[in-house]
Amino acid sequence: MGASPTAGDRGRTSMVESILLTTARIFTFEGTRSLTNATGFYFERDERLFLVTSRHVLVDEPSKHFPDRIEIEIHIDPSNLTRSTGFSIPLYRNGRGVWRQGLDTAGEIDVAVIEIERAALPRTTVLRAFTTHHLNDPSDPVEVGTSLLVVGFPLGFHDTLHHMPVVRHAVIASSFGWRFQGGGYFLTDARTHRGTSGAPVVMRVTAPDPNLGDLPWMLLGVHSARLDVGARDLKLDEALGLNCAWYVDILLTLTQA
Repeated sequence: MGASPTAGDRGRTSMVESILLTTARIFTFEGTRSLTNATGFYFERDERLFLVTSRHVLVDEPSKHFPDRIEIEIHIDPSNLTRSTGFSIPLYRNGRGVWRQGLDTAGEIDVAVIEIERAALPRTTVLRAFTTHHLNDPSDPVEVGTSLLVVGFPLGFHDTLHHMPVVRHAVIASSFGWRFQGGGYFLTDARTHRGTSGAPVVMRVTAPDPNLGDLPWMLLGVHSARLDVGARDLKLDEALGLNCAWYVDILLTLTQA
């Protein structure tokens, strides 16, 4: 998946905003047949590395979506971000799914994690991972209308030379900390598309915090899907433009040893 850039096109890790290196484009496959593409991001806990995405990216019975492996695109040269390779992850082992997903009192949570074997990654892999320090402290309120970013690959669109995601601006559209309509998610107001499922929803941290390292962002949610109103007149009424973002505290459960 690499490219042959000119000297001016080569990107060094130090010149790239760290948030763009947290996110990977996901391709789903059934055997050799390509199915869909989506977004995922890296989360690190106790020196273990995980890929986080929406559960429906890995399995979705209503749409008969049953991939048996995924592939992510990773950077392999810190001094030349145009160089990348595909990293394949089987979704089943001995007939059982390798991902972890969660439940709460309202039903299934549309978040899944897969542990990545670090030793299997190329030695020169370039990425950034969120940690438990990037999860929002419940004692720190986040106001409705707060500015956010959704980092992903809408309709698969991205910087095809440097293999980087794009960001969409969003704001919190429901009371953060409350379970909207009883579900384990809050709402964002943002323009999103297919392919963004599994994207991290983040808020910029302005106060210096050494625990965050070179990733000054707070991870608030995992983008799942757009919301719509069943009674909407498709000709007269515009789409709501609202989306579900699942609270990331579920990651503490899904990444337990």
